[in-house]
Amino acid sequence: MKETINSTEDIMRMLDSMLRDEAQFWDSFYEDREKGIPFFLDVPDENLVEYFEKGLLESGRVLELGCGPGRNAIYFAENGCQVDAIDLSETALQWAKERAVKKQAEIYFIEGSLYDFEVEKGTYDIIYDSGCFHHVPPHRRISFLQLIRKALKPGGKFAITCFSAGDMGAEISDWEVYRQQSMKGGLGYTEEKLKEVFRDFGVLDFRKMKDIQQPADTFGVPFLWTGLFQKNQ
Repeated sequence: MKETINSTEDIMRMLDSMLRDEAQFWDSFYEDREKGIPFFLDVPDENLVEYFEKGLLESGRVLELGCGPGRNAIYFAENGCQVDAIDLSETALQWAKERAVKKQAEIYFIEGSLYDFEVEKGTYDIIYDSGCFHHVPPHRRISFLQLIRKALKPGGKFAITCFSAGDMGAEISDWEVYRQQSMKGGLGYTEEKLKEVFRDFGVLDFRKMKDIQQPADTFGVPFLWTGLFQKNQ
């Protein structure tokens, strides 16, 4: 790779290089399926189920960002949605595909970075992010927002679960991420900061995730925010 800056994207790639290799990290993370990671469970997020039960979400075309082993993508498919699910990790996607086959859920899985994901304007009714955003480096929030703004239909909905500052995640400034060349395992967000990031969207629902004791039909841990936003017409 030539270390020459000729464009904004060159700056983005340079800043990417200051942080960990995400594909390598997540492949390693998902190798051992038996380790006690809470979201390795094969059940959907409790907030996602509630959105459908309350009519806040309805079946449509869905993009899941950072789908991991596929538990939420499968739930969308089981509820009549046409689902595209993207993840950087080949290891995670292999697990997700196995689960989808077992449950006869039709999902189009995409291996790659969401920053490079090409999409036509206004493609999706719903974009879902369960635990991806708090791993997005500060400079890539720009790419993240550009993607969801472009990919959502007018009136489309974006849902997120994200580390709650004070409960989980690093509480450091954006600049400090690059001074330390580390996101310390993920950034914690206050309610105010998260709503500021998504200020161009209407807020339909915002709360802490419920603490769901396992075994159960849904997943929930109390250190995550859950938010449901709507793109303006």
